[in-house]
Amino acid sequence: MRFEDVADDPEDPRFSAEQRARAASRSSWVSAAVNLLLALTQVVVGLLARSQGLVADGVHSASDLVADFVVLLASHHSRKDADVEHPYGHQRFETGASLALGTLLLLVGAGMLWAALTKLENPAAVPQVHVVALWVAGATLVAKEGLFRYMLAVAKRVKSSMLVANAWHARSDAASSLVVAVGLIGNLAGYPLLDPIAALIVGLMVGRMGWGFAWDALHDLMDRAVDEQEVQAIRGTLLQTPGVQGVHDLRTRKMGDMVVADAHIEVDSALSVEQGHAIAVAARDAVMQRHRVLNLMTHVDPWMRPDLDHPQPRAAHGD
Repeated sequence: MRFEDVADDPEDPRFSAEQRARAASRSSWVSAAVNLLLALTQVVVGLLARSQGLVADGVHSASDLVADFVVLLASHHSRKDADVEHPYGHQRFETGASLALGTLLLLVGAGMLWAALTKLENPAAVPQVHVVALWVAGATLVAKEGLFRYMLAVAKRVKSSMLVANAWHARSDAASSLVVAVGLIGNLAGYPLLDPIAALIVGLMVGRMGWGFAWDALHDLMDRAVDEQEVQAIRGTLLQTPGVQGVHDLRTRKMGDMVVADAHIEVDSALSVEQGHAIAVAARDAVMQRHRVLNLMTHVDPWMRPDLDHPQPRAAHGD
């Protein structure tokens, strides 16, 4: 999954949960409308033109409809405010949606593989397809590539990994449509087995994409840290806060597309507790304003100026 497409940029403003939900809803409804039209066209024309590859691609498009509604459901729940049972909010609904998308793709890919292998066991029964199937495959390829570019642009703008997953789902559809088109060309050229072979390749592509999404989501559910570049950006913001002399034990974990972090900050040991607390609050506010951090827990440690003499502990002497 291309999570690097939504990497945090300290110079970009954070998008609110409401803005992200609206973007997810709008792009998902566009995707649902396109996929509904494509799925109906591909399945009907595939059956009439006797193309297993086109039917398989139509089933793939139909699975996207389910994926779109999973995204809509997740975006609705993830913007709910924190409550007693979910003190950090509901952002992990997005991670659950990515896991559901991956599982769905794995199941669809397995079904495609089974259907293609069954057809390949009896090569003599593979019919020659009608040329109209090729025209539909070409139009589908163009439509899905355009949908991918639109959805990825929205995902990058609002920095949503869930929308990135759905966008690359659309790109996998475009790749599968290309494979189907090649298979149809081969079938029309006198090599009928290329159509079920194309369906087999589509199944493998779909399954591989599903595995990637599901595996990434599982890692996020197990409190995976954000990448090192983002950790260093957060560390830099802490160090830029007036009064912070050092930072250590900075830890992060993903909470949907947001981040929960904790860190030890070092402040001058000569400061009062109230002054140290004020520095910690300022550091926390700076991080939450510049990064996609949902919450930062800080622990204040004393820092001693190296240019001053500090009393050394007296060594114990035995009698």
